[in-house]
Amino acid sequence: MNAVYRGPEDCPSVIPVFPLPGALLLPRGQMPLNIFEPRYVAMVDEALRTDRIIGMVQPDADNDSRAAAPKLYRVGCAGRITQFAETGDGRYLVTLIGISRFRIQEELPPIDLFRRCRVTFEPFASDFTARAGENEVDRAGVVKALRDFVDSVHVKVDWRGIEEAPNEALVNALCMMSPFGVREKQALLEAPNLKTRAEVLIALTEIELARGGASSDSTLQ
Repeated sequence: MNAVYRGPEDCPSVIPVFPLPGALLLPRGQMPLNIFEPRYVAMVDEALRTDRIIGMVQPDADNDSRAAAPKLYRVGCAGRITQFAETGDGRYLVTLIGISRFRIQEELPPIDLFRRCRVTFEPFASDFTARAGENEVDRAGVVKALRDFVDSVHVKVDWRGIEEAPNEALVNALCMMSPFGVREKQALLEAPNLKTRAEVLIALTEIELARGGASSDSTLQ
């Protein structure tokens, strides 16, 4: 990113939020988005006019997500728009790079029907330090869980890329690509540090394997 975020003080206190179940963004992770609903097109327009920051947050799985404004989980992750393209048919294709997690303090009146929240980044100050806690990650356990999973669902994996990836990039990318549900994705997001996130990822993978997993012909890379 061209912008540098050294700590919570570099982030805005009010951000637009994009409620999307199953979408997990983590610091320094990349998330492509296909934006087509008019309210979220307006949200992207507003972000591009200001600081390019959008907060990704999941609707609370314990509440009715079909409501016009479903209740949100209190923790999400802010990302900066680093790539943007118009499709010619009213859609935007954007890529977000994760900056830091945030905690919602209050929801504010919407603008152009998209939702805004007052947030704090202070509880997640460690998110601004790249590769923090990497040495504490059980990398062997993460790779073993991945091997067991891909063997069960018959997917193709770029093992060279896996071997070369730093621990933070490996754990966060696997969490973001994981096939888990909303509650599981939220648990990965709210893990206090990288070591714990890796442990949660391993545990969730083992549970999924015990359930029988799911078939897939996709490629993990």
